[in-house]
Amino acid sequence: MCTDCGCSITDHHHHDHEHSHGDSQTHQAAHETLHHNPQLNDSKTVSVIKKILDKNDHEASHNRAHFDKQGVLGINLMSSPGSGKTTLLEHMADLAQFNYGVVEGDLETNRDADRLKAKGIKATQIQTGSACHLDAFMVHKGLHDMPLDELDVCFVENVGNLVCPASYDVGTHLNIVLVSIPEGEDKIAKYPVMFRCADLILITKTDLLPHFQYDIEKEKREARKLKPNVDILEVNINDKESIQRVLDWIEFKRKMR
Repeated sequence: MCTDCGCSITDHHHHDHEHSHGDSQTHQAAHETLHHNPQLNDSKTVSVIKKILDKNDHEASHNRAHFDKQGVLGINLMSSPGSGKTTLLEHMADLAQFNYGVVEGDLETNRDADRLKAKGIKATQIQTGSACHLDAFMVHKGLHDMPLDELDVCFVENVGNLVCPASYDVGTHLNIVLVSIPEGEDKIAKYPVMFRCADLILITKTDLLPHFQYDIEKEKREARKLKPNVDILEVNINDKESIQRVLDWIEFKRKMR
């Protein structure tokens, strides 16, 4: 189950027919535990959650091994809905000097993956159903449809959500978290778990700053209270230089590996 919001896990892995019988039993046990013991701090519930997260972490390590074997840098993109993840990936296609693909996560529809494919980006869609985040098992399935041997970077575009994705390692090497100007001030302070796990924070839609009351320097300070060494970049999708700075950061991290 989701450790943050308690959403249903009963069909959490129905997309992956390769998961073990033991995984199915664990998820069924979680369902039964929640049905009879809805309190999330119940000791039995906590025990089941730990088993789920342990299995997820094991699969995440397996995903990282896939990336490492092919020399691919894995990056988890996370944000609220509408912060600009897909748009950034689209606009990067014209400027990137590295080859990249995207494992795309959404509750329903293939729209984002179709947008990326229209730009010539290799993309595969994972529909999560009722799950408010991707997990390592879903991503593993998506990786089987990605030509990793042709890629330098593989992005996992997570479900739009500032809570649940922060708790699940999907097997990438780095986390990039986007937060947009229209979302308003205080998102960083209100969702600390997400921003503590960020390696890079992108403050997006900065062209809209004149239209919103948003102290961008204050938000940067809030981010560095949570994680003093976090990198922060401002992004305006109409400013190619700002997109290039994101690409330069990724290329630097890729070469470091």
